[in-house]
Amino acid sequence: MKMQIDPPVWFLNDTKDVRSSFYMEEVASEFDVQGLELDWAGVCWDANFYHDGERWVTRAFKGSKWLSVRKPEDQNYLKNAYRVILTRARQGMVIFVPTAEPNDWTTVSSHHDGTLNYLKKCGLKNID
Repeated sequence: MKMQIDPPVWFLNDTKDVRSSFYMEEVASEFDVQGLELDWAGVCWDANFYHDGERWVTRAFKGSKWLSVRKPEDQNYLKNAYRVILTRARQGMVIFVPTAEPNDWTTVSSHHDGTLNYLKKCGLKNID
């Protein structure tokens, strides 16, 4: 179970407080930011919702492996989680799509690459 952030501390405290967003010791989920308008947002796009070149694929990491999310309501829930996160920023956002690591069996480059390619086709710029 993920610990919840303390929103006033996370959003408003400065670099003197490691619980603030400056340090990323704690991350805000879609539930923590729902209904908020943020000046800037940083989004890490995981392999639980990726584009395979034709469609969006939904997965969940359970135990030690990725499993397909099959129930339509669970697929919609996951899609909505990304929608909530992607609609919070007013001035701008950085979307981080991780690179698959060759020695990490939990990452597959085609999953991350497919999403990155899709986002580029939508007009997002890669800033390496």
